[in-house]
Amino acid sequence: MTKAAAARQTDAPADESDDLLDPSPVLHASIYDELRRRLITGKIVPGVGLSTRGLASEMGVSQMPVRDALSRLAAEGAVEIRSKRKIVVPPMTPERFDDLLHCRLLLEPDAAVKAISHINAARLRQLREIDAGMDAAIASGNVLGYMEGNFAFHFAIYRASNLPIQARLIEALWLQFGPFMRVVYGRFGTANLVDQHRLALDAIEAGDADALYRAIAGDIADGMGLIGRNSWN
Repeated sequence: MTKAAAARQTDAPADESDDLLDPSPVLHASIYDELRRRLITGKIVPGVGLSTRGLASEMGVSQMPVRDALSRLAAEGAVEIRSKRKIVVPPMTPERFDDLLHCRLLLEPDAAVKAISHINAARLRQLREIDAGMDAAIASGNVLGYMEGNFAFHFAIYRASNLPIQARLIEALWLQFGPFMRVVYGRFGTANLVDQHRLALDAIEAGDADALYRAIAGDIADGMGLIGRNSWN
C-alpha cells in the first residue's frame, strides 16, 4: 500500500472507510437479489426505516454493494432514499395501487397461459407441493412462509413460459406490493379468500388455458383487494 493510500484509509470517515475497495460484481448482484427477494416476500415492510449501514452489518458486507442495490431498487420504485440513513418503502396510494393492479392483470394471467404447455407432470407435482406448504404455513400462522410459498408458486408457473423478460417485469411489480401484502396477510389472513391456487392447479392438469387465466386473475384481484381495503382507509 502506498503512503497516499494509507493516509486516505486512515483519514476516511468510519461509515465510508469500508468502501475504499470495491467488492466484486458478483457480490453486488447477490446483495441486490437478496434485497429484491426480501421486498417481494415482505421481509421488508412499510413504515420501517432501513439504512445502508444496518443492512451491511446484518449481511456481513461493506456498505458499497448495499448502497448500489438500494439505488437500483429506488430506480425501480421499490424504495425511496430520503437520506443516507433513511430508506423506506414508498407509501401505497389509490393511484399507485390502480396502476399496479392494472399491470399485474395484463402480465401475469398471460404469462400463466403461455406456460401451461410447458408444465409437465413433474412441474405440476412441484406446484402441488408448494401449495401444500402454503396451506401448512397459514395453518400455523407462518405469514413469511406463506409469502415465500406464494412467490414460489406463481413464479414456478411464470418462468415455465421461458419468457424471462416478461417474468422480470412481473418481479418488478411484486417488489412494489410485496411489503404491503405481508402486512395485510399478517393482520387478516386468507381464510375468506377463494382458493384460486387450487383452481389454477386443476386448470393446468386439465390443460384449460381459459380456466387458468381466470384463476390467476382472480388470485391477483383477491390479494390486491386486501391491500386496497386496508392500506389507506
